[in-house]
Amino acid sequence: MKPNPTGSSPEICKAAGQAPALQQKTQARSTQAPRQKVLVTGGGGYLGFSLGSSLAKSGTAVILLDLRRPRWELSPGTEFIQADVRDEDALYRALEGVDCVFHAASYGMSGAEKLQKEQIESINVGGTKLVIDACVRRRVPRLVYTSTVNVAFGGKPIEQGDEDSVPYFPLDEHMDHYSRTKAIADQLTLMANGTPLPGGGTLRTCVLRPPGIYGPEEQKHLPRVASHIKKRMFLFRFGDRRARMNWVHVRNLVQAHVLAAEALTAARGYAASGQAYYINDGESVNLFEWMAPLFEKLGHRQPWVQVPTSWVYLTAAVIEYLHLALRPVGSVPLLLTRSEVLSVAVTHTFQIAKARAQLGYTPDKFSFADSVERYIQSTSRQPPASAARTLPRMLLGLLLLLGLLGLALHLLGLQPLQAAGQSL
Repeated sequence: MKPNPTGSSPEICKAAGQAPALQQKTQARSTQAPRQKVLVTGGGGYLGFSLGSSLAKSGTAVILLDLRRPRWELSPGTEFIQADVRDEDALYRALEGVDCVFHAASYGMSGAEKLQKEQIESINVGGTKLVIDACVRRRVPRLVYTSTVNVAFGGKPIEQGDEDSVPYFPLDEHMDHYSRTKAIADQLTLMANGTPLPGGGTLRTCVLRPPGIYGPEEQKHLPRVASHIKKRMFLFRFGDRRARMNWVHVRNLVQAHVLAAEALTAARGYAASGQAYYINDGESVNLFEWMAPLFEKLGHRQPWVQVPTSWVYLTAAVIEYLHLALRPVGSVPLLLTRSEVLSVAVTHTFQIAKARAQLGYTPDKFSFADSVERYIQSTSRQPPASAARTLPRMLLGLLLLLGLLGLALHLLGLQPLQAAGQSL
């Protein structure tokens, strides 16, 4: 069953899985009385912690909820609760007295996480359902969900798409669990808008759909790419050199979350109630060109060998298969997954006009080179990779690439990937 912007899928109605609770509280005292109280799920992550810290500085009482403890020092006015977003009781207790929930917790965005189907399903879908239910039970009037552009992008070109013209990508056609489950959670959140609260009032919800996030101390995208560059695993480039995509600086994304929460209040006429917004820096870039400062700062030449995208896609598919098949006995590293190959090779850009008009969103200008500089400074004390090991790694990588291509042609006969390969 294919979804549409206002419809739903049977998968949306799946019951959420339960997980044992793990709780530990850390309190940082505020120097002034807070004006309101909010909870940020995924508060131990880069976006969640940045959002919570920004809100705390404005005088808001902030609860950060996450299984992972933040790697940064808590700001005054914040409280950290170490708990699983799938723990119904923990959520209910954490939401006492809360005025707004920012649901940023998710799993499976990149790397090996993308192949852990059960974990992704239980956190992204099950956790979102529990957050919505807890908001209703606790009479929380506002919920802002951090979604992704991947709810609409599934490998087909999108140029300057907007919230009205681009529908959800069909759930049964998503090639990765993260995108599919985020699309389900996105719909769950919008469908919950207008839910009556016990004793009076209404739950108002909205969703924000960012692309990849960058900024100082970002820990998912930049370090992973930098690691591949250092290991000489990015000797090639692929895809149309005209392919474009968006990125968003963490400070711009934090701004959008704060504005969205304000636009769910009566003072703003509930402008964001039941709405979805694409959020980015307002610019589109080619990934390899955008990453140029990273190659330069690491002292490596940019990829100069152009490889057919279909080859890279095929190799990614085989590596995914081997990663899953050999997981009980060993680990096959993932250079790129199939969905990541398409994200690089296929244009997918989105307008932010709606966020500008309804939220008052005005993204600031940031340079990716500045984030690279901060990353280089933070890793400058780490010992460089041994030159003696670099060449064997490079040769091993090339042999692995050729071997996987041969294996794919022999075992798969290209049949499962024929449609995707032809489109690339």
